Amino acid sequence: MPAYVVVNVDVLDEEAALAYASVARESILSHGGRYLAAGPTPEPVEGTWDSSRFVVIEFPDMHRIREWYDSPEYRRAREIREGKVRVGMLFVEGAPTEG
Repeated sequence: MPAYVVVNVDVLDEEAALAYASVARESILSHGGRYLAAGPTPEPVEGTWDSSRFVVIEFPDMHRIREWYDSPEYRRAREIREGKVRVGMLFVEGAPTEG
C-alpha cells in the first residue's frame, strides 16, 4: 500500500535550502519515491498555517519510507539543512482503495 511523507518547511537560509533540496531529491528518487506536491507558498483556506513551503512525497510502502529516511544519502541531506531549514515531517499510510 502506498505511503506518504508530508513535510512542512521553513527556510532560514536559501542557499542551504537549495543544497538540501538537491541532495534530498536524489535520495528520494533512488528509494522509489516521487513528489506529488511541492509548493513554495501553500494557500491556507481554513485555520492558520505557519510554514512557508509544503511537500508531499509518495513511496511504494512504509518500509521504503523508513529505508529512505535512515539511508546515508538522506542523513547527508539532514546534515546540510541542520539549523538552516526547519522541517516538520509525518509518515502516513495511504487509505485502502475501494473495491
